[in-house]
Amino acid sequence: MSVWQVIVYAIVQGITELFPISSVGHGVMLPYLAGWTNVSEDPQFLPFMVLLHLGTAIALILYFWRDWVNLLSALFTDKPRERRLLFLIVVATIPAAIIGKLLETKLRELFPSATSAAFFLMINGLVLLYADRYRRRARATVQLEEVSYARSFMIGLVQAFALIPGFSRSGITMTAGLKSGLSYEDAARFSFLLATPVILGAAVLEVPKVVHSHNSHMLTSGILGGILTGIIAYASTYFLMRYFRNSKLEALRPFGLYCLVVGAVVFVLSLLHIHL
Repeated sequence: MSVWQVIVYAIVQGITELFPISSVGHGVMLPYLAGWTNVSEDPQFLPFMVLLHLGTAIALILYFWRDWVNLLSALFTDKPRERRLLFLIVVATIPAAIIGKLLETKLRELFPSATSAAFFLMINGLVLLYADRYRRRARATVQLEEVSYARSFMIGLVQAFALIPGFSRSGITMTAGLKSGLSYEDAARFSFLLATPVILGAAVLEVPKVVHSHNSHMLTSGILGGILTGIIAYASTYFLMRYFRNSKLEALRPFGLYCLVVGAVVFVLSLLHIHL
């Protein structure tokens, strides 16, 4: 893998993991469009992507470090709102972790192509537009700490859709959050807080395999890519949290339209076997 390819993958991962436009979908479509199938089929490609995800998780921890300090300290101090939010995150993480462990490989084997990723990216776009339409009709009615445990469990459960290339983890959890009565800002905040243990846990489990692979080139590429991904992911989080804080209506519309347009273009190109 060349330095140029590492940089491109890192930038794409740093943006698409947090923007509601599906990092996995772009991870499938990018090598097809760029003609990098030799890279994506390399057995060392997965460990490389693991290090990129680790960079994203570290960026989320750094951005929300005050939140995590308050949440964890609530276990030992009298902070009922923070303690309840921590329990909501735990409840939502359980189905995501279990389903991810059981079905991730099977689902990605069922939908491995750029064609299927593009198709589901268009579906993801429709979901985002639906979420905006719902939000326009129903104003925010609850604070984040007031979400029920049942709703929190459902938000965690719908993350399973993100295992299918084309569906966005942040997009689907934000949609479920809006359906639960949250504002755009609170839905985004809960989505990012929830993503942190899920992404970090998956990455940490795979990192020892990367270290023990004794492939110094891949490890160097992964570390370089992970650092760059972390920087981009931090900037993406900074932008999105301020964007959703200032958005009252149709905040997801630009991302939904992006998914529809890019998904349709890649879908047609892949059917015609055209590479860029």
